[in-house]
Amino acid sequence: MPLVVVAVSVLALLFLMTKLRLNGFAALLLVAVGVALVQGIGLEEIPDVLAEGIGDQIGDTMLTIGLGAMVGRVMGDSGAAQRIAGRLLDLCGPRWVQVAMVLSAMLIGVTMFYEVAFVIIVPVAFTLVRVTRSNLLWVGLPMSIALSTMHSFLPPHPGPTAVAATFHASVGLTLFYGLFIAVPAGALIALLWPRLPFIRRMNPTIPKGLVSERVFEDEDMPGMGLSLGVALLPVVLIAGAAVTDLADSGDGPVLHFVAFIGSAPIALLLTLLVAIWAFGPRMGRSLAEVSTSCKEAAQAMAMILLVIGAGGAFKNVLVEGGISDYIKDTTDGWSISPIILAWLIAAILRVALGSATVAVVTASGVALPLLAGSGIHAEVMVLAVSCGSIAFSHVNDPGFWMFKEYFNLSVIDAIKARTSYTTVLAILGLGGVLVLEQVLDVLKV
Repeated sequence: MPLVVVAVSVLALLFLMTKLRLNGFAALLLVAVGVALVQGIGLEEIPDVLAEGIGDQIGDTMLTIGLGAMVGRVMGDSGAAQRIAGRLLDLCGPRWVQVAMVLSAMLIGVTMFYEVAFVIIVPVAFTLVRVTRSNLLWVGLPMSIALSTMHSFLPPHPGPTAVAATFHASVGLTLFYGLFIAVPAGALIALLWPRLPFIRRMNPTIPKGLVSERVFEDEDMPGMGLSLGVALLPVVLIAGAAVTDLADSGDGPVLHFVAFIGSAPIALLLTLLVAIWAFGPRMGRSLAEVSTSCKEAAQAMAMILLVIGAGGAFKNVLVEGGISDYIKDTTDGWSISPIILAWLIAAILRVALGSATVAVVTASGVALPLLAGSGIHAEVMVLAVSCGSIAFSHVNDPGFWMFKEYFNLSVIDAIKARTSYTTVLAILGLGGVLVLEQVLDVLKV
């Protein structure tokens, strides 16, 4: 049974990494090969399946994570990250630093992918941890939870946008309705989770090489306007492109240019160039010093990228092994509420495959025939599928490994922290979707 294969592969991976202390990259590839053999993928095809999975995952994330890490390190080595962190502390105080991180993450995360927003905000989180001597998860976990919620629940992120197209739902209305679910659910879990006893017992250290160890004096740091301007530049570019795309479906050179500079890699590349100018020779730092910052950031990212790529290989083996087709066929005849069915299929696929995008696309295909004649709003069905896709993030999800590596957690601690919060978010999302449908019926919208 395919789901048994998934369960055994996860247990094998945990054994290799926790008991045998095998490197995550090697462990993921070894388990991926084993799953491929069990699922009947030919020996001659396995290397290509692994390479395709790694290529797809790294192709999506390497430029974003690599450039984002360089921007963050250049800002950290110049004191810009400390300037922003200090201003947040001045405005909110140490008691409200979590609220500041949640608000920042939600504003940025509405239009930016989880990975992009994460690498932009995390240098500020690291700096806040160092300055306040707080637990890393006390500051960083609320940020990650808020970003996860925005990315998984709302368009224009890829999963919800793809489902909206399948259901012929309004992207704008889906975003509008979704905010009423995503904001309270995300904020609640973001502020609650770091306070739970099993989270507070974790005390990871900041990964070396991703943040400057220097504590700057006020006169040595760039101004707040310049520091914040560089940090927000990719946000403005990417958000501007997303809003333009939602508002104007036409075609033309201006729209192509906006889409070009608003793509994550180009926006981050432009930001890196601006950061080098703003925090390099302009502040008396040589280009060689700035280049060293970029080099050290890239070196620190090497293992993180390898592990994320191996997670993509593991995911691709599960997809190519036919597990998604098995789940689709099994759930096809279930007679339950279309909203709950759509959520449940997405959640099961998420557990089995790890990829939220694959989960939502497959689940929407299964649930589409149920939408016709059901009277359920198409936008509500989009949100149901999207909420299901955030559940149970674990070792077959490349995003899980990014979370684990950036927060320097063991596999078990990462499962306790991330798998638990993603699952509770998904359940809260389902409840919110069911209430939303009733409200829309009462209002006759």
